[in-house]
Amino acid sequence: MGKVIRVFKLLPKKHQILLSILMVILTVTVLLPAEDAEASRQTRDQTIEINTRYPVPLAFRTPTPPSATETKAAADTSAQSQPLLQSQSQSQLQSQSQPEAESAQPLPDTAEATELARHADVEHFEVKAGDTLAALFNRAGLSAREVYDITQLPLAKKNLLKIMPGEEIVIAKDAKGELTEVSYRVDAITTLLISKQNQQYQERMSVKKVEVRTQFASANIKSNFWNAAIDAGMTPNQVMQLATVFGWDIDFALDLRKGDNFALLYEQEYADGEFLRNGNILAAEFINQGERYTAVRYSDGNYYSESGNSMRKAFLRSPVDFKYVSSNFNPKRLHPVTGQVRAHRGVDYVAAIGTPIKAAGRGKVVASSYNQYNGNYVFIKHNDTYTTKYLHLSKRLVKQGQTIKQGQIIGKLGKTGRVTGAHLHYEFIVNGVHRNPRTISLPKAEAIDKREKQQFTALSQQLMATLQHDKQVQVAMQSASGPES
Repeated sequence: MGKVIRVFKLLPKKHQILLSILMVILTVTVLLPAEDAEASRQTRDQTIEINTRYPVPLAFRTPTPPSATETKAAADTSAQSQPLLQSQSQSQLQSQSQPEAESAQPLPDTAEATELARHADVEHFEVKAGDTLAALFNRAGLSAREVYDITQLPLAKKNLLKIMPGEEIVIAKDAKGELTEVSYRVDAITTLLISKQNQQYQERMSVKKVEVRTQFASANIKSNFWNAAIDAGMTPNQVMQLATVFGWDIDFALDLRKGDNFALLYEQEYADGEFLRNGNILAAEFINQGERYTAVRYSDGNYYSESGNSMRKAFLRSPVDFKYVSSNFNPKRLHPVTGQVRAHRGVDYVAAIGTPIKAAGRGKVVASSYNQYNGNYVFIKHNDTYTTKYLHLSKRLVKQGQTIKQGQIIGKLGKTGRVTGAHLHYEFIVNGVHRNPRTISLPKAEAIDKREKQQFTALSQQLMATLQHDKQVQVAMQSASGPES
């Protein structure tokens, strides 16, 4: 080969060029037939024999099984392009399709799949300060048309237009992003549901079933009634309710003493096992300074003692046997002495000096004194709601702090203080507001109706027996746990 090269270099330049061209042509001529032969050989090697299995290299296998759609498409394509393969035996087809059937995931039921599709996207939106329904729906990606259509629904208009900060609205959409349902919790047991089906909105109220349970509470008063009640697990509303029930018999500001105790049965409401709120007091017992008071709630909503007497006490319409009324209740009255317009916040009853003055109802004397305007006066607090005042007496027969009964003589009519003649000035105050004692609807003190007596007695005995049983159980539990720390 070396000699050939040396000879080639000795040739003239023109001969070297011609020889090179000849070599290139010769090389191309030799190589072209070899390439065709290789291609022909490969084609013959790929001829497929029918009913013959061939191994497939691992490099050409897919690690993931095809989906059901892909499998079907591949089968259709194979059937069209290779009709000769239809002559394969049924057993071979089954053996090839069995692994694919095992690996495929089962499709859900049509109804279930539809429901899943309807709620593909569920979002919770909290109402923010200053939010309107339109603003919240805008954050949820709803259109102005959807807002309008929803607010035209009666229940939606009544509830959704009054949304408050902190509340929540749940919005569900389908896989296409279209609205399917709006959910708004109206209260603890009621939810407004708005659904969209076939481009139509439908609304309904979903109400949870409320379960009422009976709860027991009791306490001994160590420092004050409020603390004892709160420590017993009562809410502030229950404390006030209990005080109202016994307010006709017990002055919770002045009468309570250390060692007094109380017990009660009350309702608790649950929905789906979730606590909602405390309900009414069903029965209660209060021991005040050794005296026992009881209360039972009847179906009419009123409270009676366990024997059926009303817990409310009646008032006398007029606390004195009078001859006539010299001045009625008048917010714009002209004062007879000063000549100025000054409200007359009571009624003046004229009678002879010395005529007995009776307490309009049971209560406690909160004031018994004298001044230049009222003369001799007595104020009686009947409970947290009602107070009565008696002015211009010639003589006072009760002292401050004294508990008196309805109809008890508390003084005698006179003309002390700034007056023009003998009379009783009588005031009737309800929740701190002066009311006309001659026209106001006074609380009644009627006992349980005779027709209801038997049913009430059975209820009263049942509730009070339960109350006493729970008290005994609690005492036993406290004794077992040892003395209080």
